[in-house]
Amino acid sequence: MKLFSFTLLFLFSSTLLAQTIIQRDPDIEQMVKMVSPDSLQSTIKTLVSFGTRNTLSNQTNPVRGIGAARNWVLHKFQEAAKQSAGRLTCFIDTTTLPPDGKRVDRKIILGNVVAILKGTDPEDKRIFLISGHLDNMRSSPTDSIGDAPGANDDGSGTAAVIECARIMSRYAFPATVIFVAVSGEEQGLLGANFMSEKAKRENWNIEAVLNNDIMGSNNSNETNITDNTRIRVFSEGLPAFETEKNAINIRTLGLENDGKSRQLARYVKEVGERYVDNLQAVMIYRNDRFLRGGDHTPYVQRGFAAVRITEMNENYTRQHQNIRTENNIAYGDLEEHIDYEYLRKNTAMNLANLANLAKAPSMPDSVKMDVKKLGNSTYLFWNKPQVGKVKGYYILVRETTSAVWQKKIFTAETTIKLPYSKDNYFFAVQTVNESGNESLPVVPAVSNR
Repeated sequence: MKLFSFTLLFLFSSTLLAQTIIQRDPDIEQMVKMVSPDSLQSTIKTLVSFGTRNTLSNQTNPVRGIGAARNWVLHKFQEAAKQSAGRLTCFIDTTTLPPDGKRVDRKIILGNVVAILKGTDPEDKRIFLISGHLDNMRSSPTDSIGDAPGANDDGSGTAAVIECARIMSRYAFPATVIFVAVSGEEQGLLGANFMSEKAKRENWNIEAVLNNDIMGSNNSNETNITDNTRIRVFSEGLPAFETEKNAINIRTLGLENDGKSRQLARYVKEVGERYVDNLQAVMIYRNDRFLRGGDHTPYVQRGFAAVRITEMNENYTRQHQNIRTENNIAYGDLEEHIDYEYLRKNTAMNLANLANLAKAPSMPDSVKMDVKKLGNSTYLFWNKPQVGKVKGYYILVRETTSAVWQKKIFTAETTIKLPYSKDNYFFAVQTVNESGNESLPVVPAVSNR
């Protein structure tokens, strides 16, 4: 009897161990493993070595200032391009800015360092963008002379961008991925404004922007909280773009929590936690930190889906500070404060999301909910995506009080009837291909067909 019981227990345990709890794309899994703390550390050490990267600093000195820093980042992108079979092109995109009487006290040349990994499908016009800001500042935003290490703000975000480019350039994706180290963030989001305005003017099909700013340290001042297992993802609620135009529909359907950027934040959380162990993406229901801004905001203001990714506990003794010691407190954004294992995980979260998005089919087209009659079930229908090979579709379901999607139902059809009341649940539809890469979700519009 004891032997029989042990055999049953062994078989039951073996069955549990054999279950696949999380399904990962092997290519993305391999990319995530390639993210290197040593590579990230080397990048940040080099960025710090330029002394200052203030946007107003010297642009011609070969070893110090913003000019030397952006030339070096361009060189790193050029190195990545050598392994891309011609798919990665890189350049410094410049514009001339006059003094503004605020944080730009003289005419400057503003330069964003850009690398474009061209998609392999000529019919696929989608773009996914990752950014960090190359510039930094001391206590005064116009102090362009003194040393400003900027290891975390935003050497960490720039290092993540370079690392993603290094790894992803070895792979081919149907859609296009843009890697950019912007300038002028500390002067008022100038580089992001320049790039997002160009994107809007030239009708770039940007489906997602992942902006990384201050994401490499794990502890806070005052509260003394230390935590390298969580990362914040900020996203807007009500859309900044054409708010009045969409207000009636948002209020009627109760979609205050389902804008494009908030949907992107949910996606970042699910995919990031799927591929990166011991990391929780914490959704923050704000476009940015309280009364503050970041380089994703200009994209949001122009109607693109964009989120900010930032460490869980900021240390304000290390942001926008001259290097000094006062009252036994060491001030300054020094390289020694970076947690490279934490930065590795946060970079891997970005990479997994970019790769999953760029490999996925485009979003389903014309997703609708039938509302011609009352009922306790919900009927959804949609059209196939414009580009990409589709295995099927995931129907996402969550209660109105839930921050994240709670159910994921697969169908190979383009219609589905669900035993869930539209009064009590929200729904969305996303495409999925054979390797399990999902598009961003689409919330259904209403139809009386």
